[in-house]
Amino acid sequence: MSESLNNGQNLSEILNIYTKKWKWFLIGAVIAILLASIYLRYATPQYAGQAKIHIIEEKNASSELAAFNDLEILGVGGTNKVEDEIEILNSRSNFIEVVKNLKLNIRYNVIGNVKSSEVYRKRPFNINFIANDSIVNSSELIFYVDIQDSNNFGFNFLEDGPVKIYSYGKNIETPIGDIVLTPNPEFVKLHAGKRFLIEVMPIFKVAEAYQANTLISAIGEKSNIINIELTDPIPQKSIDLINGLISEYNQNGIEDKKIIADRTSNFIDERIKEISGELSSVDQDAQDFKTSKGVTDIANESNIALNLSAANRQELENARTQLNIASGMNQIISEENGYDVLPANVGLSDPSIANTTAKYNELALERKRLLKSADEQNPIIVNLDEQLAGLKGTIKSSLSGMERNLGMQVNNLSGQLSRINSKIYSAPSNSRQLRDIERQQQTTESLFLYLLQKREESQIAMASSAPKSKVIDSAHLIQQEPVKPKNGIVYLASFILGLLVPFGIIYGKDLLDTKIHNKHSLEAFTSDVPVLGELPRLTKKDNKIIINDDRSVLAEALRIIRTNLDFLIRTKNATNSNKNNIVFITSSTPGEGKTFVSTNLSMILASTDKKVLLVGADIRNPKLYSFFSGDSVDKLKTATRNKDAGLTEYLLDDSIQVKDIIRPMLVHHNTIDVIYSGKIPPNPAELLMSSKVEDLLDEVSELYDYVIVDTAPMMVVSDTLLIAPYANHIVYVTRAGVTDEAAVKFPLGLRDEGKLKGISFVVNDVTLDELGYGGKYGYGYSKTTKKWWKF
Repeated sequence: MSESLNNGQNLSEILNIYTKKWKWFLIGAVIAILLASIYLRYATPQYAGQAKIHIIEEKNASSELAAFNDLEILGVGGTNKVEDEIEILNSRSNFIEVVKNLKLNIRYNVIGNVKSSEVYRKRPFNINFIANDSIVNSSELIFYVDIQDSNNFGFNFLEDGPVKIYSYGKNIETPIGDIVLTPNPEFVKLHAGKRFLIEVMPIFKVAEAYQANTLISAIGEKSNIINIELTDPIPQKSIDLINGLISEYNQNGIEDKKIIADRTSNFIDERIKEISGELSSVDQDAQDFKTSKGVTDIANESNIALNLSAANRQELENARTQLNIASGMNQIISEENGYDVLPANVGLSDPSIANTTAKYNELALERKRLLKSADEQNPIIVNLDEQLAGLKGTIKSSLSGMERNLGMQVNNLSGQLSRINSKIYSAPSNSRQLRDIERQQQTTESLFLYLLQKREESQIAMASSAPKSKVIDSAHLIQQEPVKPKNGIVYLASFILGLLVPFGIIYGKDLLDTKIHNKHSLEAFTSDVPVLGELPRLTKKDNKIIINDDRSVLAEALRIIRTNLDFLIRTKNATNSNKNNIVFITSSTPGEGKTFVSTNLSMILASTDKKVLLVGADIRNPKLYSFFSGDSVDKLKTATRNKDAGLTEYLLDDSIQVKDIIRPMLVHHNTIDVIYSGKIPPNPAELLMSSKVEDLLDEVSELYDYVIVDTAPMMVVSDTLLIAPYANHIVYVTRAGVTDEAAVKFPLGLRDEGKLKGISFVVNDVTLDELGYGGKYGYGYSKTTKKWWKF
């Protein structure tokens, strides 16, 4: 129960620290809101463009090139992987081409009073470079153009440099070559009198910036629909760039298909030339045979044998055709030194070779595309080369095996044909020879017609190649308002930051603060030592000495200290025979207000019609003179008083008596006796070690109700420690915001060592909001003032 109460009290104290600083939180929030308003006023808004495309699934590995589909040369390929297509779409090479086509590496900025803004389409002039595109696309250049009129313009390379006037169409020398500016009559008058900052940047840097700013993602885990988003200060630029990216992606897909189609078509053309020669030779053989033998039409004498022979010969010719195609493919692969695409769908009956060839072509095309933005030493290119070399070896090994199998098949079919022909040899020689020629002629002619047909199909497929994606939503703005900065979020974040900054400062200051601020913070270190009270901070208009019947906060605080001091005196009087009325006032260092406390404590004690003596024992740095001056102080005359004598003179001159150094004072209707410190001696410590100090204090203790002694600071000199045994009470003055916690531990250590006795504390110079326990229970008997919010 008590623990929860203490925790609640601690939380309340922590909150009280911050609530007292509410003005700083208000100022921080207002400044943050103003800064947010300025930021939003001059921040460049960003607009988001968006498009959606659908990735078209391909049923075959290369559907446009299925020249020999009916022979099942190519197997059914798998569908496109959306993740791979996203990487292809987001490739660096695609962005480079789009930036190059839109000329986004040249930026036209209108210089304003506070910020510059880019002009995208309504440009007052065009820039033409004389140098090669390769030089311009990799260079950086900045220059300024001042629009004069439709005929002239100013040009310079430095913002504050001299401007040189040129006419449109004139060559201008630049570090990257000559340039020519041509006006756009439609917009040049619109920008007359304005200054343009022209930035020419390397294309790859601009492309990489847009690539990093573009978000490409699938709308679902198993969806083939891709969403493309891009933010840019110019809405139309983001739309153009997204549309250009989609167009470049589709165009690259079509180009890849056309490359394979051209390669296949060339292979078929070569085969047609060879078969065309064979067909001409067979036709010539038939013509020569009929001419020489005079044969026009020979009856079929052995239909069964001939039919068997024809079937066997057809199968043999198919095997030879496959062998011929395999040999041709093997020769092409052997002669191919690089990694160019291979002919696909050429008529081979082995589906594994067709699939491996299709995979090889896909990797070869990917390698060719990556070489646009990388060199052959790139790790990815090296990896692709290894895979292509492996696939090429696999294809060559498969073709060699296929040649061996087809060779054996040809030999077997030839043997079968020989056995069948043995039956035909009994027929007339002319009939047999003519049949052989006609069959060879028919076989070669059918293969020739077949290849012609497939060549036309391949060309048609190439001409009608479909793009890899279908546009669902062309590029458009997601919303007409800017997507960033968002005013609400900026204001909210600024407001929170405006509160966090003063909170952090207050928290950090409180965390690092080791000073005493009020009675409550002092009691945390002096749990077994009494704290008599605390004195408020005075302004320049406040009196340093209280007056009679004073009702100020200072007077009330002194009355509390007087009451607590009287309680200590009465408590010790009960156990001691002496009057127990000698009170030393000291502090750690100068400037903590011990003389101020001594003087005012003496005044508040004197206001109760008590006899009070104030002794200035700080003989090194006396300050009592400054408090007892002015019209409000009347120094009463005595017959036996030595005019210039003080404590120092008393200790040095044995002829001077105590009564000679006591000076009666009438201060604001209160009578008080004062012993000044006197002249500053050369040896104050040795002087205070005199036994006359004890004699003085014993004598005045019997004559007065209170003896208040203003002593020297304890952490600076040893004077107070020398006379500390003569004190009944030691009031240690600390100053709020000045006295460190370590300084408080110093007198406590002396007390524990037995060097000090009767020690108690007073906190001086406490701010009004810290009076009492953290300002919660302050003094309420002073003049009442209205709160600021009350009228």
